[in-house]
Parts: sequence; structure tokens; C-alpha cells
Amino acid sequence: MRMRPTRHSALAPVMEVFASVQGEGAFVGEPQVFVRLRGCPLRCRWCDTPASWSLDASQAARIDAKDGARREPAVASAFQAAIWVSQCEPGAPRTVSLTGGEPLMWPEFASALKRMIAPRRLHLETAGAHPRALERVLATIDHVSLDLKPHFDMLAPVPLATTASEHASRSFDELEHDDGSRPDGELRPDDEPSPTTHEQWSAARRACLALVAGRDAAGKIVVCGDRAAGDYAQLFDEIEEIAPGLPVYLTPATPMGGAQAPSHALVDEVAEMARDRELRVRIVPQLHRLVRRP
Repeated sequence: MRMRPTRHSALAPVMEVFASVQGEGAFVGEPQVFVRLRGCPLRCRWCDTPASWSLDASQAARIDAKDGARREPAVASAFQAAIWVSQCEPGAPRTVSLTGGEPLMWPEFASALKRMIAPRRLHLETAGAHPRALERVLATIDHVSLDLKPHFDMLAPVPLATTASEHASRSFDELEHDDGSRPDGELRPDDEPSPTTHEQWSAARRACLALVAGRDAAGKIVVCGDRAAGDYAQLFDEIEEIAPGLPVYLTPATPMGGAQAPSHALVDEVAEMARDRELRVRIVPQLHRLVRRP
């Protein structure tokens, strides 16, 4: 069943909704439902979902419902996404992980989704590059999984163009008599600029760390094999200064996109740098890759 959003609904391009096991961070191994949104201006060397970068709303969303997978129009309201969540849950309600892409491109959708799925918990997986958007949604998020990205692992960002659905220019009368097969309105990604330079990345990380300090949150750092342990020192310095209580999860890079898997010795050395600063550090590989889950 597809529900028609109102003209004032917060819309986002949904790529897929599915039930799986959380593979990263503080809740690794927990059964959750994932809502993956399209659209990301960032270009991480080790990104494992590059298909989520594009903002092509004409591509259908994959809904892996318990009665069988199907395709639905991608542009959806938070209400529609909440219905899909319930259809994908194999049993009792699960925590919902909002991922991407970069979910902070759609802050109004994120805030509205929490209201629609309550009393389920809503976890946000974000690249930590857009602190203004994070601040807008923070009160509605139960847990923030915050990537702490070093600038040297980032290619130049590609800004998301405002992409309208084909019916956005229809008249008010046409919209009034819409049959619900397509949502009304226009996709408008958040316009907060993405960091590009070393200084801008540091400022974004510091702002995000200040926002999540003392909250239900965790930091995640991907360790690549072609880097030296000292390359990650600034990240730990920022955590120690701004959010020393934040749990930090080191994720050895999965080889893809030119990124190399790190040696055990490199991961251990990076972990010791965190421990030297009395940070709460754990080494957690991508569990979903190990168990071959989506």
C-alpha cells in the first residue's frame, strides 16, 4: 500500500528499506531496519555504497518486505517510509537506522521519520560533514553514529543539484487531483556546503563533536592500509579535547575504490594512540561484510 503524503510533507529519495544486522559501531550485531536515502555530495575513497551518491529520483526504491521484495516510487514522505519499515520488520518492532547516501541532506525527513516510527529508536549514520544540519535534527535522534573522516581520504565533493520530480511544475488543480501514485513537490537537498580543505574538515568535525558530546553517540574512524598511524593523530586530539567520553570504533577498511586493508600492526598502533589519550576505543570490522549480509 502506498500512502499519499501531504503537500507539506518532508520528502526524500529512498533507495532501499530492509531488515538486517547492524555491521558497524556501537550497536554492531543488533537486528535493525535500515532506511537508506539517496544523495551524497561526499566522495570517500572507501565508500561501500557509491550507488547511493546520485540523486536520480526516477530510480525506484527497493522495499525488502517480509512478504517479498518489490519496487516503489523513490520519492517518499516520512509517513510512507514508516509504513515500509513496518512491512520489512520480520517480527517485533526494531530500531531504525537512517543511512545513505548522507541522510543530513534531508534533515526535515529525518526529524519527521522519528515521529512516524515512534516508539522505535531512530539511529543516524552520518559522515559528520554538515554540523548545521546535524544540529537541526539532533533532538529527534536517539543515537548518532558519527564518522570522523580525515581530509586525506576524501576526494573533491560533488554538490547535489536541486532535482525536481517531473510533476513539480503542474498546476495547483492538477496537484489537488493527484491520484497518489507520485508524491507532490520538489526534492530540495539541504544546501549546507561540504568541507573541502584540511581546515574546513577539521572545523566540521569539531562542530559535530561538540554537538554529540555527552549524548548517545559514537565515533567511527576507518583505518586504511596506505596510511601511517600518525595520520590519525589529529582526529584523536579533537576527540580528546571536545568529546573525551565519546566511544570510538576503529573500522579496518574493506578493500574497494582504491582503499587498502590495513595490517594488524597498523590497526594496533592506531588503537594505542587512542588509548594513550584515555579514549574508549574498540576495533570492529564490518560485521555485515563478514557474514555476507546487506
